[in-house]
Amino acid sequence: MAPFLLTVLQVLLALTFWIGIGSGSSNRYNAGDHVPLFVNKVGPLRNPSETYQYYDLPFCRPEPVIEKQETLGEVLNGDRLMSSLYELKFREDKTHLVLCRKRLTSSDVARFRDTIAQDYYFQMYYDDLPLWGFVGKVEGDYFGQEEQHTKYYIFSHLKFNVLYNADEVIEINSFSDPSYLVDISENTETDVQFTYSVSWNLTSERSETRMNKYSQASLHPISQKIHFFSFLNSITVVVLLIGLLSLLFMRHLKNELRSSSIGDEEEKKEVGWKLVQSDVFRCPRNVSLLCAFLGTGTQLLILIIALFALAFTGFLYPYNRGMLLTSLVIMYTLTSVVAGYTSASFHSQFEGNKQKRSVRLAGILYPVPFLIIVSVLNTVAITYGATAALPFGTIVIIILIFTLLNTPFLMLGGVLGNRFGLLEFQPPTAVKRNPREIPLQNWYRRKLYQLFLGGFVPFIAVVLEWHQLYASLWGFKIYTSPGIMLFTFAVLIFLSTSVGIILTYIQLSGEDHEWWWRSILCGGFSAVFMYAYGVLFYLRSDMTGFLQLSFYLGYTALFCYALFLVLGTISFLASLMFIRHIYRSVKLE
Repeated sequence: MAPFLLTVLQVLLALTFWIGIGSGSSNRYNAGDHVPLFVNKVGPLRNPSETYQYYDLPFCRPEPVIEKQETLGEVLNGDRLMSSLYELKFREDKTHLVLCRKRLTSSDVARFRDTIAQDYYFQMYYDDLPLWGFVGKVEGDYFGQEEQHTKYYIFSHLKFNVLYNADEVIEINSFSDPSYLVDISENTETDVQFTYSVSWNLTSERSETRMNKYSQASLHPISQKIHFFSFLNSITVVVLLIGLLSLLFMRHLKNELRSSSIGDEEEKKEVGWKLVQSDVFRCPRNVSLLCAFLGTGTQLLILIIALFALAFTGFLYPYNRGMLLTSLVIMYTLTSVVAGYTSASFHSQFEGNKQKRSVRLAGILYPVPFLIIVSVLNTVAITYGATAALPFGTIVIIILIFTLLNTPFLMLGGVLGNRFGLLEFQPPTAVKRNPREIPLQNWYRRKLYQLFLGGFVPFIAVVLEWHQLYASLWGFKIYTSPGIMLFTFAVLIFLSTSVGIILTYIQLSGEDHEWWWRSILCGGFSAVFMYAYGVLFYLRSDMTGFLQLSFYLGYTALFCYALFLVLGTISFLASLMFIRHIYRSVKLE
């Protein structure tokens, strides 16, 4: 099984290299060449998922508006790039050039006033470089006084400062000039003249490093301090757990194994896990669902590893439009063969002729909840008219990818797992016909307590870094530390593995032989704590509105569900290896 997974991972890495190389091409221009500036979207600063098309606001617009051809990842990301009236020719300065003269109706004024009150920003792209600005500003917003006098202003003049090196654009910034304001406080028709200026300046920075400024947020002293404390927190928990494993757990287990080799019958009777050796390898309940769980978890684990490889090669960087989502679609489709192979391979160890059911379940265990939630969120986005709403053509493409690529790859993996997968499972000890009755358990061996402990210990070790990840996913903090994230993920895997083994040993010591599903639940329960922390993060944030709430809860649930599958799979495999080892040792002795 390991060589097959390694081969799949190598194919994914080769593909991600190809994707990254294709997206890293730079543009070169001559003086006076037209470099198009595309407008993208607008939205309230507090709600990152609530964005609308730029021309949903009554800005100056060309006739006709030309939409830029976008990739699947860009559409999924909510990007809607369109042509604009701005003319920024390479190395040509412009001063107070009139963009357009526009008469704003009372409804236009009301719309602008509402967006300014919500701190709307706009986003544009110039030579694949993002730039932002605010629509306007509010003055005199004093809510604690008897008389409230609020002024709303539109920024009518936009300054572009562009840096270049030889024949390449290196950096661009936009500034709204505060001396050019139009008062729209009154709900009356208003004439507005929109203007802009462009200044070009030479820089020594190379084009290869022009995206570095977007990753400088992670180098801020405050961010570095948070990462440092997160590192200390993780190391402390890991050291304590290693100490618990070495001083209590491993020593106690070695003493028990030594007592078996000596032949002390009285001590043997006192050891609960030895009494269930004829039941511990009994075929688990819902074996098809169990194997499908393992297949899906292994698939997502390979996908995460490939994403880390893509990040470390430098092909995943901030504001590389749609790159992350495009990679996710391609890699999830290809790794479907891993899900089919793993589920069929594990199922063949228990029931040699029913692998198809496991493979089918592996094909719906994550995609079906994903499609249901995305469909609901897409309906909400369509109702609001947000750019997050997927066009009909994109929905058709996703359906075709799932039916024509994802499903065949899944079935191919099932066939490979059936023919070349793991051999039939040979338990170290014989399995009795009738299962042993499970005695009444102490409080610390009961399921709810073990689930809480199995989820809380790994979560508490990564909670600080998890906060940074949420701030990056649902805010405007840029997370550009793949090394720290990889370390956090490794700590999470190690703790889930260690705690899963300890809890499985405690369960077996209480003569409870139904460990299969509990080992999965204990390992994956960290994701439940992560989702609960996500809810707390939302309550403490400035995000508002039903659209943002639904997107936040929905996509955070999908993200945590994927982690539940991954961590549950890892915990199960670690527990299985541990159980095989200790019962094989008992048999040999």
